[in-house]
Amino acid sequence: MNLILLGMPGAGKGTQADLIKNKFHIPTISTGAILREVSNSNSPLAKKVRGFLDAGTLVPDEIIVEMLVQRVEEDDCKHGFILDGFPRNLDQAKALGNAGIAISNVIFLKISESEIISRMSGRRVHLPSGRSYHIVHNPPKNEGRDDETGEELVLRDDDKPEVIKKRLEVYFQETEPLLDFYINSEIIFDEVDASKSVEDVTNEIFKILT
Repeated sequence: MNLILLGMPGAGKGTQADLIKNKFHIPTISTGAILREVSNSNSPLAKKVRGFLDAGTLVPDEIIVEMLVQRVEEDDCKHGFILDGFPRNLDQAKALGNAGIAISNVIFLKISESEIISRMSGRRVHLPSGRSYHIVHNPPKNEGRDDETGEELVLRDDDKPEVIKKRLEVYFQETEPLLDFYINSEIIFDEVDASKSVEDVTNEIFKILT
């Protein structure tokens, strides 16, 4: 299975990608990780990538797709892969298809905007360890304190309501049009209610994929 997970920021794509990866033994392919790997190599492609990164400009879609083509040809992708963070817009989705990267399934994690804001703005993080809590769904034993160290928990800038709203604006503008694109394609498209518990969402996804 070659899978794309779609959904708003905070819908649980990363969590579900990890669970799918462990269940079906297929890799999650992150464009960010590939960029880091390629830029550290000595290939002609790496020189191109470093040129854009050093200039502080976005790496063009065609180069990212070229890197993805190379990555999905590696042995660990024989039985499938999960794309993480790509495509983010229609141009990228079309470039993916034109490059011959076959996608078998698209799963859309559906959730309301208000639920996303509540979910993300309720997160609290222990920065030294990365441990994450939620003031409603997974509160620490002592309010505002890490369970293991007793140190202070913080609300990250990314999880502040005004920042979340800006990220959602970008999602609605650029990424949401992908839903119609994939619904009208020959790729299997499924919608899962992402407002449910992680376990319920996972079980529904596993049913779809088996």
